Amino acid sequence: MAARIWIFSVAVALFLSFSSGHDLQIVNAERRIDLSSHIVNAFLTLKVENIGKDPAADMLLAFPPTQIKHLSMVQAMAITGKKKKKTYLPLDVKPTEQPDAPNDTGYFLVSFATPLTPGETVTLEVLYILTHSLEPFPSEIAQSESQLVYYRDSAVILSPYHIKQQTTFFKTPSARVESFTSVDPANRAGKEIKYGPYEDRAPYSYAPVIVHFENNSPFVVVEELVREIEISHWGSLQITEHYRLTHGGARHKGVFSRVDYQSRRSISGSSSFNALLAVLPPKVNSVYYRDNIGNISTSHLRTGFKKSELEFEPRYPLFGGWRATFIIGYRVPLEDYLFEAPDGRRYLNFTFGCPLVETIVNKLTIKVVLPEGSKDPSTVLPFTVNQDLQVKYSYLDIVGRTVVVLQKDNVVPTHNVPFQVYYTFKPIYMLAEPFMLVSAFFFVFVASLAYVHIDLNIVKK
Repeated sequence: MAARIWIFSVAVALFLSFSSGHDLQIVNAERRIDLSSHIVNAFLTLKVENIGKDPAADMLLAFPPTQIKHLSMVQAMAITGKKKKKTYLPLDVKPTEQPDAPNDTGYFLVSFATPLTPGETVTLEVLYILTHSLEPFPSEIAQSESQLVYYRDSAVILSPYHIKQQTTFFKTPSARVESFTSVDPANRAGKEIKYGPYEDRAPYSYAPVIVHFENNSPFVVVEELVREIEISHWGSLQITEHYRLTHGGARHKGVFSRVDYQSRRSISGSSSFNALLAVLPPKVNSVYYRDNIGNISTSHLRTGFKKSELEFEPRYPLFGGWRATFIIGYRVPLEDYLFEAPDGRRYLNFTFGCPLVETIVNKLTIKVVLPEGSKDPSTVLPFTVNQDLQVKYSYLDIVGRTVVVLQKDNVVPTHNVPFQVYYTFKPIYMLAEPFMLVSAFFFVFVASLAYVHIDLNIVKK
């Protein structure tokens, strides 16, 4: 660990000798890192000043390589006004590369709404989300033990700019903190650990810290989720979701005792979970929940005008390292999600992401099955995903149905936002299935008549 820190410091020192980008400085920075669940949410408030001679159109956010591979989302907003008159303006944020970045530092480019003139300041609020960043220690625990985890970060903010003043806060789920690295000034009060304030930190300053604390929140990780949304112009959307789920916390060791689990739930198996909550669209119907064995009846559905909630239990409680596979299916009215654009195209407006609450999805695949005869599909999403086209054949299909496949890794609840799939469709294709049914019935009818005629001729002879 010490060797890695030394290498990082040397690389930073070399980089600083030729680093550019000193036209900006951060007057004040405050970072609040929420460690309450297994999804790490970091809120960063930056007051940025242009100290150069030319307008600045953008700025860089830097992340160490250990965080880049776990970074799920980065969002930024510019703040104008004060107190109750504050307004928030979303800014464009996209990953970027910088030549000769120190020690594989990763970057995101934030574009200002308007270029920052010399001497001008702007206040930004940045949200970034990390997954799989809590390391269970010990890595294996018995049923009666609480779960302890490590979180590694820096007491100071990694930034390519000089920071005049900064403070970092860590919020833990409980007051049980086994240990934390001391970088003066640092102190702890209840669930909060405060580092700073630190004055006049040079670009790329880094002060590694480790926080060791108790976290018994459900580490619900969906290793793979395949959602199929099938559009039928005859009146409904059919959604089928295939889950492969695991408990991503400290692995369970020893023997599982169901008697202890049921009689002392708060003590025996405090880090496990035996129930899940899925937030479904309103007006759902024909809801089912089953696994490889069959239908599971331990579920409860609450419907409402804004959302529906499906509360359900796997066949057994999940401890660290345990897995479960199951399927959730339901229907929703077509008129609530399928619309016609001004140019005559039709488009589906549905929610991206995973319906399960507080869940990390390692691999999410959404398949939108368009009606047969649909052409020229296109998608609109607020973030980058991998896209592909497939063909699916169903009952009475002639040429098959176009399937729009969207795939994204490292998905968190913040990704649960609307997306659209546009396509062209001629109403004449709606007659294809009725025509096939009529043709099938006509063929059966003619075949039956031919059989009866042959049978009568045999009897007559």
